[in-house]
Amino acid sequence: MSHPEQHRGRWRPRLDRPALVALLFGVAGVVYRLILTLFTVPVSNSDEATFGLAALHIAQGRERPIFLYGQHYMGVLESYLAAPLMAVAGPSWPVLRLPMLVLYAVFLYLIHRLTRRLCTPWFAAFVVGLLALGPERVVRDQLTVVGGRPEVKPAVLLMLLITVGLAVGTVHRRRLAIGLFGLLVGLSVWSDWLILPYLAVAGLALLWAVRRELLGWCGLLLVAGAVVGVAPMIVDNLRAGPGEDSLSVFREVSTKTGPQPPWSDRIRGGLLEGVPLAHGLCPVDGCGRWQQWFGVLYPVLLVAGAALAVLAYRRAAATPGRERVERAGVASAGAEQRPGGLRAERVGPVVQLALIAGAALTLLSYVRSPLAATSPLDNARYLSVLQLSLPAVLWPLWVAALTAWRGTSSVLGRIAGALSAAVLAALTVTTLVITVLFAATGTAASRTEERQARELAAALRADGPHEVYGDYWTCNRLIFNTDESVVCGVLDADLSPGQNRYRPYWRQVGRAERPGYVVEAGSPMDRRLRRLLADRGDATPVREVGGYRVYHPDTPVRPWR
Repeated sequence: MSHPEQHRGRWRPRLDRPALVALLFGVAGVVYRLILTLFTVPVSNSDEATFGLAALHIAQGRERPIFLYGQHYMGVLESYLAAPLMAVAGPSWPVLRLPMLVLYAVFLYLIHRLTRRLCTPWFAAFVVGLLALGPERVVRDQLTVVGGRPEVKPAVLLMLLITVGLAVGTVHRRRLAIGLFGLLVGLSVWSDWLILPYLAVAGLALLWAVRRELLGWCGLLLVAGAVVGVAPMIVDNLRAGPGEDSLSVFREVSTKTGPQPPWSDRIRGGLLEGVPLAHGLCPVDGCGRWQQWFGVLYPVLLVAGAALAVLAYRRAAATPGRERVERAGVASAGAEQRPGGLRAERVGPVVQLALIAGAALTLLSYVRSPLAATSPLDNARYLSVLQLSLPAVLWPLWVAALTAWRGTSSVLGRIAGALSAAVLAALTVTTLVITVLFAATGTAASRTEERQARELAAALRADGPHEVYGDYWTCNRLIFNTDESVVCGVLDADLSPGQNRYRPYWRQVGRAERPGYVVEAGSPMDRRLRRLLADRGDATPVREVGGYRVYHPDTPVRPWR
């Protein structure tokens, strides 16, 4: 937005052309995701259903969970956001996902504001346009309720905008803003620990901007806000038994023993698969060689972005006023910033460095894990927070391309500018193509699977059995789809007890005199169950519904007892 104008006695904001283009891109991205949300695309799963069941319990006043059932380190802020809607409309996937759509819209608005403050209006519109596109891997992270990422990204952007406003002098209630910064830190820590690298660099940026103020009341408010935000986690951990606190559980999960792939494989999986997938350059089933180029280029762009920010920081002290900003190639807008001295001129490069450092630390943390090598497709979701750094990563390309287009660079600079423009065009076209392919062909499979899951839920809800055993990816989704009228206990493929996140369900099925069994047709669990029933000579009623087989033997099959 540029400037307000007075028109016929009423105050109206006036959008300049870049802001209007960004608004159109943003609306298109939100509408596209709204349509996906209404059709439950991407497909739901039992992980998401666990958050949905927590939201249902919160709405009914039955539970006040702090962490996800069975996962004692991931907060359930998303469940609390969905609970009021469920209290009104009841459980459904669109209702559960609607807060994620709102968070995505907030994310777009905040990243536009931050990019416009740090860079240029047209570049901010370009970034919004890229983020409005959405292949399956990207929209899955943005729309599905699986914990953490949709809410922590807007939180970090708001923290950085607060830092910029404090340095420039546009924030008048400074103590309140710093307290809000602390609250966002606390909520983010409770929600998802994957955001810790970005919280660290945002905190350092704030310390640089207002270090003197933090020695007084502002520092106390910052700490108080953080404590309030993370209070649910603190209270729960104080009550936890030995080895059951969040840190112990997270350490156990993240340090499982097993073969350790070499660093070369982890770096290859992180850069060549994880980075392109996280930025929407590949379909969800993996990247072809021609789509891996952005992963190769990504470390180079991180270095270039850091160098450009450092150069801008140093030039800020040497070059006065607007010329200082333009020659450094970093701010939108000398016209947008209010007078705030040298600190106001330098806050842009500092925040850009924070975004670069956040991306580098996140990527380093990811490639330290063996999963980066052994299962890069399933775990690329952990890099979705790299979208926060997209403006700082792509800014060197934009600067080089714009400088060459204006004809103010040398021959070598013009060649570099042409290559940079080609990279930006390739990034845009590739993301657009993958998005169109997903919208045209990928949504059909999701809708088919979702329809089969709902057919199964409707059949069991109407005709029973209402206490059943099934595998992990069947159970909680079935419970959510039936509004808990069908309860399911999780079994592994060998019919031994599996991962039962919410123990009351398991106990309820365990008390049933004649539980049923819901298995995917032809699965290992299906074959194992058939063998057990044949050995008993049990003429078990079997019916097939939506790709599943429903067994209802006269006596329970519980081989673990």
